[in-house]
Amino acid sequence: MQFLVTCCCMFAIGFNDASAGPLLPRMQSAYQISFVVVSLVFIFSCVGFLIGACLNVILSERVTFGKLLSMSCIIQMIAFTLLSPAPPFPVFVLGYFINGIGTAIQLSQVNGYMVTMGGNINTKVSISQASYGAGALVSPLVATQFSVMRHWSFHYLVALGIVTVNAVMTSAIFRLQSQQDCRASIGLERIERDASEHSPFKRIMSLRSVHILAAFIFLYVGTEVTIGGWTVTYIIQQRDGGAQSGYIASGFWAGIMLGRIILIPLNKWLGDRLAMSLYILLAIGLEIIVWFVPSLIGDAVAVSLVGLFFGPIFPIALSTSRKIIPRWIFTGAIGWITGIGQAGSAAIPFITGALSDAVGIRSLQPLLVAMMATMIGMWFVVPRPTRPD
Repeated sequence: MQFLVTCCCMFAIGFNDASAGPLLPRMQSAYQISFVVVSLVFIFSCVGFLIGACLNVILSERVTFGKLLSMSCIIQMIAFTLLSPAPPFPVFVLGYFINGIGTAIQLSQVNGYMVTMGGNINTKVSISQASYGAGALVSPLVATQFSVMRHWSFHYLVALGIVTVNAVMTSAIFRLQSQQDCRASIGLERIERDASEHSPFKRIMSLRSVHILAAFIFLYVGTEVTIGGWTVTYIIQQRDGGAQSGYIASGFWAGIMLGRIILIPLNKWLGDRLAMSLYILLAIGLEIIVWFVPSLIGDAVAVSLVGLFFGPIFPIALSTSRKIIPRWIFTGAIGWITGIGQAGSAAIPFITGALSDAVGIRSLQPLLVAMMATMIGMWFVVPRPTRPD
């Protein structure tokens, strides 16, 4: 049940991350705003994610895991309540800011606990991340329907319903308990703290590997959400796609979901470092096809395949982090890493919007290729694991 609830939380986060893409054109028309102004939803999310990441590291030492998880759901409920009536744009972006705080805390706690649950952790992480992909797959299907309705913002009522259910489940299953008590309830031993004069926060901030992984995840999540978000606008404007182009985003997120499951055996066979490099190179090749081949169907297939090869990247990065970060600070460290990563999901789409306002949406593909190439460079800087899986 604990594993199921964590997967439900990941589903909700994926649903949230993938909702913006099909709704961006409708936001622009509803509020009569430019690319750069509508991109403020991303920048306010980014600020929220950063604040949430910092709060998570600090609060993890003072508030129990179960309380933090339930609190994050309540913060998300407040955000979606603000967003659902399509309020004035300043209030609308405030909703994204509040949601960023809640999402960063929730993602940090879920991933931090997930990798301490025992058993086949790599498979569990892959399944939980596939749950994120499932949420991201469903979201554009729902958002595309709402985008052509009069009350387009009622899409956020669906998100509100999902996080409300999660709030009830997290409170019922984790019972506001500490991570150690939750582990004990499923028969796992305590994780002993290493001898150190430094607080967990200082120890986390002093580790070079934490910041390298955070920078890599920042690029990955930012690129992932940019593809899922801005590709719809790119297809509409550059390939003369109609309003139904929103379904292309679902193809991308479907690829993410499938890649995190069906490529597990290949990941094990290739090894983490080689698999990561190969997947990013394949994604670059496919994105170049989208860039230079003016075919609506061909581009839709290529975008879906990009999702397939992007799928395993986050689980592989989490697997690597478990082998190089001390276990007693892992929850706080993974909170910082994923919080910074979620900031990327806002910052890079905002940069994309600003560039699109200046030179047009055609700038999307070269930006994505550049981000992926930088990811390969960052991956080679990530330290090699110091202990077995």
